[in-house]
Amino acid sequence: MGSKTVVNNYGSFDVTFKSGKGAVLKDINGKKYIDFLAGIAVNCLGHNYGPLVKAVAKQAKKQIHVCNYFQSDVGVLYAKELLNATGFEGVFFGNSGAEANEAAIKLARKYGQMTGGAEKKVIVTLERSFHGRTLATIKATGQEKFHPECFAPYPFGFKTIRANDYDALKTAFDSNTCALMMECVQGEGGVIPLDVKWAQAAAEAARKVGAIVIADEVQTGMGRTGSLLASEQLQFNPEVVTLAKAIAGGVPMGACLFRGKANGVFAAGDHQSTFGGNPLACAAARVVLKKLTSPDFLGHVTEKGDYMRNSIKAWNLPCIKDVRGLGLMTGIEIDGNPVEVEKACLEKGLLFSTAGEHTLRLVPPLTISKKLIDDGLLILHSVLAK
Repeated sequence: MGSKTVVNNYGSFDVTFKSGKGAVLKDINGKKYIDFLAGIAVNCLGHNYGPLVKAVAKQAKKQIHVCNYFQSDVGVLYAKELLNATGFEGVFFGNSGAEANEAAIKLARKYGQMTGGAEKKVIVTLERSFHGRTLATIKATGQEKFHPECFAPYPFGFKTIRANDYDALKTAFDSNTCALMMECVQGEGGVIPLDVKWAQAAAEAARKVGAIVIADEVQTGMGRTGSLLASEQLQFNPEVVTLAKAIAGGVPMGACLFRGKANGVFAAGDHQSTFGGNPLACAAARVVLKKLTSPDFLGHVTEKGDYMRNSIKAWNLPCIKDVRGLGLMTGIEIDGNPVEVEKACLEKGLLFSTAGEHTLRLVPPLTISKKLIDDGLLILHSVLAK
């Protein structure tokens, strides 16, 4: 269904969903699936979350879009709430993670020119990183498979180093470096958390040459790792944080937060978005933020994530080489083809995705129950134990 009308740039499976509730989806044939994917970490409050549905419907009756030559009441409210919750000073709203990262890249380049002249424009990123699908964010991505010749020429000014490698820090930065950009957990690269001490050392080395530090939290942000921002746990205090995916619970939205040296860099006309920060998205985002900052919610995310990983480790299956992650972001590195495992689990009614070369990526809704975690893991075990 839809295969002849929608361009299949995604290698999509032959499954068409029509409804969902919580962490369960139902396809057009009535088959139910446990959702360990959440739209790739987007549906953080699950499907058909009552307060979110109500807020979107209520806002749709008032106004859906106001161009950014003006402001909307809900947009102003949400910006204040988000900045207050995260400790940042300014925010640019877009529609996706790629847009948020484009904003961060442009901010970094302008900051470099303002503080060090025309040559201070190099952005250091990490091997196995992923930052988006635009030409600039693809080039920032530290994986050659995302740099096919058919899309060349690519923007210049990006340099990659190996994550968690202290020797790489000795030569990574110089006077031409304007920013260090890194994910707290390399999601697409295989769900690989950064070492806390290394992340702090990398940030310190970048700042020594006058560069700013950007945390790409498109996937790790908004509660996914058990804190509102994953960078809070790594404690490297980025000047810029990018957000998307879970920020509005499924409504398209992205954000670029900035503070300190990065605040005040953007001026009118530097970077804009027609739909960015529209009232509908902001109404949804307010519901998400309220839930994430409610008492004990993020603590439960940490608890459920630890429970999931400990349960998988307890299987002691020879095909499992590593289990890693933070909060409800888990990677299972296996000896074998992860896509075949993905397909087999899909047949049995369990959704998740793959990452890197040999990793299963589990990012269920943050609201998932332990019962559904157990039910989903039972399916996964039945496939891996064969």
